[in-house]
Amino acid sequence: MPNHHVTSISSLIKKTLLQLFLIGIVTGLILSFVMGFIEHYQQKRQNLQRLSSVLASSASMVDGGSLVAQQVRLLLEEDPTIHSIVFYATEQPADGIDQAQIERASRDWYNALFASSVSFNQAVISQELQSTNPPPKINNERSALIGYINVTLDIQALRWQWLQANLWWWLIISGTGLLAMLFCARKLNWIGYEVSGLSKAWQTDDSKPDFEQIPAVQPRFEFTELMQIQQAFIKLFQRFKTAQEHIISLADFEAKLQNKDLALEVQRHNFQSMITHELKTSLNAISGGLQLLNPQPLNDEQKDILEVIRKGSQHLNCTLEQIIQLNKIEKGQIGLTITEFNPLQLLADILDKFEPKARQKNLNLISRIYHIDYNLEGDVGKISQVISSLIDNAIKFSHFGDIVIESQLSHFNESIRWQLKIIDNGIGIEQKYLEDIFTPFFQVDPSVTREYEGAGIGLPVIKQIVQLMDGNIEVDSELGHGSAFRLLIPLRDSLASGRQKILAATTILYYHREDSKAMTDALQALGAHVESHQHPATILEQLQTTAVDMVMIGEDISIEKAGRLAEDIRQNEQYHRVLIVYWFAESKAFLMQTMSSQLQALGVDFCHKAVRDPSQLQGVIKKWRG
Repeated sequence: MPNHHVTSISSLIKKTLLQLFLIGIVTGLILSFVMGFIEHYQQKRQNLQRLSSVLASSASMVDGGSLVAQQVRLLLEEDPTIHSIVFYATEQPADGIDQAQIERASRDWYNALFASSVSFNQAVISQELQSTNPPPKINNERSALIGYINVTLDIQALRWQWLQANLWWWLIISGTGLLAMLFCARKLNWIGYEVSGLSKAWQTDDSKPDFEQIPAVQPRFEFTELMQIQQAFIKLFQRFKTAQEHIISLADFEAKLQNKDLALEVQRHNFQSMITHELKTSLNAISGGLQLLNPQPLNDEQKDILEVIRKGSQHLNCTLEQIIQLNKIEKGQIGLTITEFNPLQLLADILDKFEPKARQKNLNLISRIYHIDYNLEGDVGKISQVISSLIDNAIKFSHFGDIVIESQLSHFNESIRWQLKIIDNGIGIEQKYLEDIFTPFFQVDPSVTREYEGAGIGLPVIKQIVQLMDGNIEVDSELGHGSAFRLLIPLRDSLASGRQKILAATTILYYHREDSKAMTDALQALGAHVESHQHPATILEQLQTTAVDMVMIGEDISIEKAGRLAEDIRQNEQYHRVLIVYWFAESKAFLMQTMSSQLQALGVDFCHKAVRDPSQLQGVIKKWRG
């Protein structure tokens, strides 16, 4: 958006009037000078022409030379604008000189404005000839011509004389215009005073966090538009108060709902814990009784009955274990146990376990492996549980065809992503239920006569476990054509993990504003001891009491704050120089081309685009540390 200059109404009125005054004065002065001086020049020219006629008449008389000389001396002394008056005798008229024609062709405005001097010629004719004969024409009566009188007018001196004569009038007119402008400005400023008073009143009340009534403004003048504006403010204030009351009521209602939801959540967890404990106790008694019956001699019918009871108790026990596990995950009571395992061997063991069950339903378990043998690090127990649950569901909901398990490893230097895909030809799921199947206790077919058993716990537990491992699970399905579940699980290469401890025994203070888990996990994976801070003051305090190797500033911190923190750290350092790193976001890459040098001048050692992958982070830190 364009950056508009902010100004007040009063200053705008003053500036506008001042501009109009200056334009008017300059325009008036120019026009008055041009028009007035042109008129003055015309009058002066006419006077000089009459004067030259008088001189010519005097010069034509017998013994008129002394009279002309006396007149010329007086004219030159009294009128400084006359540059010279010269008589030159000749009996031959100047060819082409026709005074009337010259006057008609003269341009007064041009001479007055741009010429430096103007000359006028007047013919001197013999007085005797004039007494006996009519005045001869110059072109025809050559014998009557005695000579010419040339009068030269100094235009520059005329301009200066005229300017001095009219200067006081211009000053009087300018002063009158200035007074008129000040009077108009005072009148127009009344509007600015009223608006400023209204603005100050609102600013004074706005400084109070909770003002309950509209500020009172006493107008000195009743302007219709300003009264309408004030009425509009009153209506807006009333609407604001109404909206504020609605917001407060909604906030109270939301708080009550949150408290109610929290209470219901606590009750749900308590109920789950209680019911699972009670059922678990009963199931243990049933399992103990079944174990006591194992050595007893039983007939075939009794054995079948016991097998039905055993399967039912095992199914119920599995469901209870899933509920208990889901409850613990939601409470944050379950962590990861990282061990080394072989993914090919793990898949082989799982397929061997489900092969008999698939064969009973005439299903084929097919594995498609797109990677070589690797040793990885991860929670093998939870990974096995997730894969087993998905294969078990595929077998349960399929009646024919193949169940395909695809396995692929994606390498990112020393980081590995295990991608698994379980494809079946089962009953499928409608598109509208694909998001709901990961909700606890959700059933696509909630009727009591449904064909397939289950409490709606398996998939929610799978998703919670996958998210616990920072993985992802997705599903594509079509009703009547089967489903395809895709797993993405991040793992570590066991051979490379020993090389990732380049920051062992290194203490890093990480300054950030939002969640920093990704960066702290990446630094900890390299062996660093990381402490997160959201306030620069705590970092400065810890640097005074603790030996720190690095201070890293997150990409969510502005460049200005990063520079101030680096400058404060450098000013307070005494014996140990800490390494300061600023991670910037991708969106700031272009800006950092010019700002990195300024940050380094303030004390930042390195500026780099944010990196969270441990392998890439390892390479960057190695380069910094030499």
